[in-house]
Amino acid sequence: MSYTPPVLRTVNVTRYVTPLREGGSLPAIAEADDGFMYVLKFRGAGQGIKALIAELIGGEIARALGLKVPEIVFANLDTSFGRTEPDEEIQDLLKASTGLNLALHYLSRAITYDPAVKKIDSVLASKIVWLDCLLTNVDRTARNTNMLIWHDELWLIDHGASLYFHHSWTNWAEQAKRPFVQVKDHVLLSQAGELENVQAEFSKKLTPEIITDIVDLVPEEWLNTGDYDVSPAEVRKVYIEFLTTRIAASETFVKEAQHARQSII
Repeated sequence: MSYTPPVLRTVNVTRYVTPLREGGSLPAIAEADDGFMYVLKFRGAGQGIKALIAELIGGEIARALGLKVPEIVFANLDTSFGRTEPDEEIQDLLKASTGLNLALHYLSRAITYDPAVKKIDSVLASKIVWLDCLLTNVDRTARNTNMLIWHDELWLIDHGASLYFHHSWTNWAEQAKRPFVQVKDHVLLSQAGELENVQAEFSKKLTPEIITDIVDLVPEEWLNTGDYDVSPAEVRKVYIEFLTTRIAASETFVKEAQHARQSII
């Protein structure tokens, strides 16, 4: 598969359409100045900018691996936006999110993936399980699959709960080599019978150059929030080293996933 370094467009939000009241982050459907609708993820919500970083890195890694992810864009929110919003909670969220946010192209009429209704092939299931083990994504369970069926294809959304090492940060090198024990709750684990083959393919495909290109997409202002004791360049380097270390040690999380799968099939 040929690889083209990712480039993200920037749009300006022009209209707040409706909130998506899922969890505590209150994403919303919004329209931008390019005429398209997006699912807007706010910097002022829940886990804040770190969730946007995880969304960006996780989504673009999935795309680099050939998995389907809606287009991700940067979304500017003007200071005047939302002043007429009657809902006080939403108005506060909009005020706290002035500036650069993140958005995913809205897949109109997509339906939530239901494993009881539709099974997917073992290779695709294994690819998604491997991805989520790499990203330490705790949010792809039967309760909340974070996958959509659109035009009869499976699309991945919402990687904001990934890379949870960055919420503690201090022992990132140790966390990079750990198995992903939460894989036992993954909605596709029972179908993931090709993990070894996927491991061989993906561990070679995700080169340090690809990881660096993706992490370099993260805006410097998102890394300069005062949450870290080091410079934005050093923070960026940690993300790169965490991911490349985890890829190099990926046999560890594959074995954990295989063990967890044996216990449920």
